Amino acid sequence: MTTNPNPILVDRFGRIVNYVRVSITDRCDFRCLYCMGEEMTFLPRAQILSLEEIETVCRAFVELGVNKIRITGGEPLVRKGAVDLLGKLGRLPDLRELALSTNGSQLATTAQALKGCGVKRINISLDTLDQGLFRHMTRVGDLNVVLRGIDAALEAGFQRIKLNAVILKNRNHHEVANLVAFAVAKNIDISFIEEMPLGLVNSHNRAEEYYSSDQIRADLQQRYTLLPSADNTGGPSRYFHIAGSDSKVGFISPHSHNFCASCNRVRLTAEGRLLLCLGNQHSVDLKQVLRSNPADLGKLKSAIVGAMQIKPEKHEFALAEKPVIFRHMSATGG
Repeated sequence: MTTNPNPILVDRFGRIVNYVRVSITDRCDFRCLYCMGEEMTFLPRAQILSLEEIETVCRAFVELGVNKIRITGGEPLVRKGAVDLLGKLGRLPDLRELALSTNGSQLATTAQALKGCGVKRINISLDTLDQGLFRHMTRVGDLNVVLRGIDAALEAGFQRIKLNAVILKNRNHHEVANLVAFAVAKNIDISFIEEMPLGLVNSHNRAEEYYSSDQIRADLQQRYTLLPSADNTGGPSRYFHIAGSDSKVGFISPHSHNFCASCNRVRLTAEGRLLLCLGNQHSVDLKQVLRSNPADLGKLKSAIVGAMQIKPEKHEFALAEKPVIFRHMSATGG
């Protein structure tokens, strides 16, 4: 999981943590039905980390051996100053990879600047190629804006671009082959994600609309030859090469193929909580550590190292039950 011969961040189960996902805002300009409720209350500015505090936490993680940071939201690019922050993070010594997850709404105007900041990889959410369904699933989004953003990212020349699609039965499951065709035509990768039961939603029944990675793979194999791949980008995707192309298809399967045994990541929420697991509440309040010891990077690093001892072995997701985790995905950091 890491090339560091003396890893510092190791949990009780011997897993090395070398990847942190950092949410810089819980706000978003979309309202995707699997990510947010119909009515959302966002955090007041005073409760979220300042950009300077986020930079400090990221620097502490890198000094502790983390070599990959992914900036997430909400939609990270709606936060004022996001591009400047990315520029500073891109200059952190020993950071191997700076990545970004986005809904694509802001890429048409920011892609070139992001590339100049040192962002190497971009993940772009794209659940459907149907304009009407896109509007329905995002509640407010415009598909054409996102498609222009994808083209702008391609023109900017990032090391790799990947699409992320959350697949729901009887919503967009019939589009998986067309989404792969789009990715192949653009020479980019795509990952299909099983919906995660985070936060209460009133738009659909998660158990009834669950569509497994195995079902998606079976659908794709009617049209494509998928060749097993050993490629690993540091995240939970299991990849397959699409025969006859340079594109890969990945599957993120928290239900059907639990990936906890190889978990190498933690998450920082916009309000400064270090989440040790996507599907559990185990966390440490780094904002309190930062603000109580504003000039003491040592105390911050000590808190991060100590947090590894409460990282749980695995998540527990049960689609048929009410969620145990009441924070929405938008408040979790992807």
